Order: sequence, then structure tokens, then C-alpha cells
Amino acid sequence: MHAGKKYTLFEFILWTRRDILRLSILAIIPTFLYHFCGFTFLSISWVPVALLGTAVSFIISFKNNASYARLWEARQIYGGIINASRSFGVMIRDFLSSKDKKQDVQIIFYRHFAWLTALRFQLREPRVWENMDDPRNIEYAKNYHTAEKTDKLEEVLKKYLSADELTYVLTKKNKATQLMALQSSHINKLAAEQNLSDLQLQSLQAGITNFYDNQGKAERIKNFPYPRHFSSIASIMLNLFVFLVPYGLLNDFNKLGVGTLLEGYSIWLNIPFAILLTWVFNSLDVVGDSSTNPFEGSANDVPITNISRTIEIDMRDMLDETDLPPAITPENNILM
Repeated sequence: MHAGKKYTLFEFILWTRRDILRLSILAIIPTFLYHFCGFTFLSISWVPVALLGTAVSFIISFKNNASYARLWEARQIYGGIINASRSFGVMIRDFLSSKDKKQDVQIIFYRHFAWLTALRFQLREPRVWENMDDPRNIEYAKNYHTAEKTDKLEEVLKKYLSADELTYVLTKKNKATQLMALQSSHINKLAAEQNLSDLQLQSLQAGITNFYDNQGKAERIKNFPYPRHFSSIASIMLNLFVFLVPYGLLNDFNKLGVGTLLEGYSIWLNIPFAILLTWVFNSLDVVGDSSTNPFEGSANDVPITNISRTIEIDMRDMLDETDLPPAITPENNILM
């Protein structure tokens, strides 16, 4: 996610420059034909264009609200994972406080780090409806590093799991699910050995259920796109509006200079104003698209890599470890 003060106007222009070029061509062609070729029939009434623009503004607003809701829900899910991880860690440490159980505590802690790792790798996997293959996003992605795109899951999990568990987990499709299942099995084994009371077992199993619940919520957002019919109609209506705007402004800008020094030249104002108007609508739509998939790895995502590292640091601190991993800091104002 962008962790700076704001995006600058220059960044927005650079990010949408391909759109600006397309909008410029759409504005120049009818203006040129109207002025030099006498194709005055190209001018249409502004009223239907304005009505279409009103409808477009409503549907884009709806899309942006839905996109923000998906982004905010994703952040709440990971906020829940933070709180649940700290509570789970404290319970494990205190319930198994005897000296001969310190190794079990560390194994469970490190397996939890493995779960966080597997989950974030799964959430970064590409989906066909996501936008990271868009040229503007590919270009902007050069400004930051997404660990899940370059690191190998197996290499990262080696730090947290035994060789047997690593081999077992790597054979599974949903690795995060199976890692939490191993946690449950380990905890039940400890309870069977009389190392945990029934109440303690119930509390820890409730924690595991909470992790599964949050994982399922994150997977729901990841695997269920913003509904395609809403997305498609928004794009169709926006493109139609963008195409018609220069034609709807032709007559008004041509009349603007009548009786003034601009007579015969005011028609050229159609180009910058049409570009400006359509760029605003187009940019609002692009902003909505950039937030609708909050785990895809864009600059506007929930920073799940950073959150996972924060949890790991906090839980290692509970173990009184001194060799803590460094916190992840923003790279060019982008925090992943």
C-alpha cells in the first residue's frame, strides 16, 4: 500500500498517460473533421451526453464504494489475524510454561510463522480478473518489491518447519490449511499427554478456529472478483461516454468565439476540455479498479507481507529471542 502522504498529480498523469493519449486522439479527430472538413453533422446535442454522464458517475461511484469495501474488509481481516496471533502466542507460552515444553512452544510459534507465510503466498497468486498485468501497473510495480513474486515458498518455509513437516506441507494444495491442521493435531496431542487442561485446550482450539475463519474470509475476497456484470456495464458505459463527449462539445465551443477575436478558433478549445472531462471520469474508474483486488500485489493493496513480519517480530519477542528479523519499511512510499 502507498504509505506516503499522497499520490502527486504528476504520478497520476504518468500512471494514466496511455489513457491520456487515447483520450487525446478521440478529441482531436472530430474537432479536426468539424473544422477543416466541414463535417458539422458530427456535432450532437450535449443533453443526452450529459444524461449518460450522470448515469456513468453513479455506476462508477457504486463501483468505487464496492472496491473500497473489499479493501477495507481485507484490512480488517488481517487486523483480526494480528490480534488473534498475539493472543494465541501468549496462551501457548503461558499454558506450556514448564521448561520441558519450551521446544513445543517454539515449534508451535514457528509453525504459525509458516502459516502466515503460506497464506500470504497463496493470496498473492494471480487470478485472471486481476489487474497486475495492466501496463500501467506493471510499470509502477518497478518502484517496489513484492517478496511473494520473487521468493520461493519452499525456501522461506525451511526457516520455520522441520524437514518432515516441510515435505508433508509441500505436497498439499492448500498449504496454509494443512499447517493449521498440524497446529491442531499438536495441541490435541499435548492435551492427551495431560499438558493442557480441558479449558486451555478449548481456548487454543477456539484460536485455531478463528485463524481458519480469517483465512476463509481472505480467500473469499481473493477468489470472488468484483461481479463481472457490474464491472462490464461500467466499462461499456464509460467508454461510450468518453467517445461521445468531444462530439457533444463541438457546437458549444464553436459558438463560444462568435463576435470575439476567438471566432473561428474557439473550436480548438474542444480538445483540452474534452480531454480533461473524460480523463476525470476515466481516472475515477481506474482508481476503483486498483482497489478491487486487495491481495494482488499492487501499490494499493493491504500490506500483508509487512503485517506478517510484524506478527513474527511480536511473537519472537514473546520467546525472548534477540535475533529478530528487521521490520519491513516502505520502498518508494510503497509498503507490501
